[in-house]
Amino acid sequence: MSRIERCFEALRENGKKGLIPFVTAGDPVSDFTVPLMHAMVEAGADLIELGIPFSDPMADGPVIQKANQRALAHNTSLHDVLEMVKQFRQTDEMTPVLFMGYLNPVEAMGYEEFADAAKLSGVDGLLLVDLPPEEASEFNELLYQRDIDPVYLLAPTSTPQRMEIVSLEARGFVYYVSIRGVTGSAALDYGEIKASISEIRQHTNLPVGVGFGINSPERAVQIGEFADAVVIGSAIVKMMEGFDGDKSAVIKAVSSFLREVRNALDAETHPIVG
Repeated sequence: MSRIERCFEALRENGKKGLIPFVTAGDPVSDFTVPLMHAMVEAGADLIELGIPFSDPMADGPVIQKANQRALAHNTSLHDVLEMVKQFRQTDEMTPVLFMGYLNPVEAMGYEEFADAAKLSGVDGLLLVDLPPEEASEFNELLYQRDIDPVYLLAPTSTPQRMEIVSLEARGFVYYVSIRGVTGSAALDYGEIKASISEIRQHTNLPVGVGFGINSPERAVQIGEFADAVVIGSAIVKMMEGFDGDKSAVIKAVSSFLREVRNALDAETHPIVG
């Protein structure tokens, strides 16, 4: 059983919703990421989604695009991101880490070399936006063998056929994109999200996490009514934009925000009894 599977099992047993913050590795500076990861766990994160910097992040809005640019400006590479996870694992062996990124850096390294390096570093899952499940079977076998969960996106436009394909290849959880757009968009249709999650559950028993557009404790609670976890990215990454060298101030801001979300989610859920 992977760390991601154990995480969601523990959440279910305790009647809690998962909190998954996203940050881009190497943003705003390379030695900031690992301390921030630890701070997010202390603030209530159950799983960390760590972005691999890429020059053309097509699924991301302006906030995370800028984060990629900042990370790349000081040459943060895939090897660097793997090393960050290895450092994180020196004192945290429990919190799952999900890589989010694009195919090119992984392909450049080589599928098997990447899978071995990810396992050695302590990576638990991989979400590659531009590698569709129809083309991923051989690569996924390498990940399965190493207890690394391939995670896939589903969207409001996903057909039942796509949901079925994803259910066959995905492990860990399914990531539902709450909007028709890129990360950071504002409009959420809660009725549509609820209906889509209900349909997804007809195709898979995996937990469903929801991301894109969740930028407040109130929105997190509303999504948590019918999702297993909430993913928050742009609202956190935006806190890095004004970085002026004061790491403690950014960590304090991110931690405070996540604690608000964690407390709000926990106030709306109750442990399963018996």
